[in-house]
Amino acid sequence: MLARFRWRLDPVTLRETVDDPEELREVRERLTEKLASALDNRSRARLLSLRAVASRVLNDLDDALADGRMALTYAEATGELRRAALAQARLAHVLRWRGEFAEADRLFAEANSIELPDRLRAALHEHAARCCYDQGRLIEACHHFERALDLRGEQDAELLDRVRTGLDAVASRAEEGGFGPYPRSWDEVLERDRTPVPARDGGQGLWGYADAEGDMVVAARYAEAQPFRDGLAWVRGPQTDRWSLINLAGETVLEPTYLAARPFSDGLAWVVRDESGWHAVDATGAVAVPPGFADVRPFHKGVAVVRREGWGAVDRTGRIVVPTRYHGFHTTLADGHHVDGFTEEGLAVVDLAGRKGVVDRSGQVIVRRTASGA
Repeated sequence: MLARFRWRLDPVTLRETVDDPEELREVRERLTEKLASALDNRSRARLLSLRAVASRVLNDLDDALADGRMALTYAEATGELRRAALAQARLAHVLRWRGEFAEADRLFAEANSIELPDRLRAALHEHAARCCYDQGRLIEACHHFERALDLRGEQDAELLDRVRTGLDAVASRAEEGGFGPYPRSWDEVLERDRTPVPARDGGQGLWGYADAEGDMVVAARYAEAQPFRDGLAWVRGPQTDRWSLINLAGETVLEPTYLAARPFSDGLAWVVRDESGWHAVDATGAVAVPPGFADVRPFHKGVAVVRREGWGAVDRTGRIVVPTRYHGFHTTLADGHHVDGFTEEGLAVVDLAGRKGVVDRSGQVIVRRTASGA
C-alpha cells in the first residue's frame, strides 16, 4: 500500500506531501499490526523503517525518529548492506525534517556505497541534495543532483522530474541569497577527526606524528612509525628490531614485542612474534587468533582473509569460516578498486586453479567457479 501511495513534492520546501493524511494513517496502522507478528531482524527492520516514513510525512517526527533508529539497529544486525543503507536513508530523512542536518548528512554519506544498485545510489544523492538545500548549501546540493542524474537520469523519468523541481528551487533560492558555502569534503561530511600522521624530523631522521597543521604532537623518536588506526599505532625504536604500540598521546601501550605488526582493524591487529607465523591480538596484547598463518589481511566486520596452505578466512576467535584452499581472493568493485577480502555485502571473488567463484563470509559458495576467461 505504501509503495502505491502517491506523493507530491512541494516545489519550495522539497518535502513530500499527501492529499489524504487519513489514508496514510491507515497504512501506518497496518504496519503496526504487521509488526506485532514480525520476529526476525529483516522483517522488523523493514516494517519499522516504513512506519518511520509514514510518521515523517504525517509530521509525527518524534515517533518517526524512534522507529528510524530502531529500524537501523535491526537492519545492521542482519549484516546486509542494502537493508542497512535503506534504514540509514529513511532515518536521515527524519533527521532532515527535524533540522538535525549534521547527522542526516553523515547517514546519507555512509549509506552511499559503490556496491549498491545505481537506482538506490541515485535516490541517496537526490535526498542528500534536498538536505543540503535546507541548509543553504546550494552548490553542494547541485553536485548531489548532478550525481543522481549521472547514475539514473536517462532511465528514470520520475527521478528526472524531481531533480528538475529541485534545481528550480535551488535557482530561486540562489537568486535571493547566493549559493552558500563551498562544498564540504567527504571527511567533513562524515565528521572524521584528523588523527596525527607519521612525520619525519629532518635533523635526526627519526619519525614522530604531526597534527593537521603540521605541528609535532608525538616526538620524533622512532626508526619506523605506522599510521594510527583505532587510536593506536605500531612504532619501532632505533635500538630494537621489535615493534611496540602507542596511543594518540604517544604513551606506550605494549612494550617492544613483535618482529612484524599490521594496523588495528575491528579492534584486532595481526602480529608476528617468532617463526610460528601471524596471529591476532587485541589492544591489551591478549591473543585472539592463535599463530599459524603465512599471510593475512585486516579484519572487517568480524572476518579476516588469511593464507595457510591456501587462502581462506577466519573469524575473531580464529575459527576457519572459509577453508584455506583457494589460490586467491581477487575482489574488484564496480569502480575498479580492489578490496582485501570481502566487500561490504560480505562477498568475495575466489580463485581455485584459475577458476573463479563467489563465496560469502560463512564460506558458502554463492556463484560456482567458472573458467577465468568465461
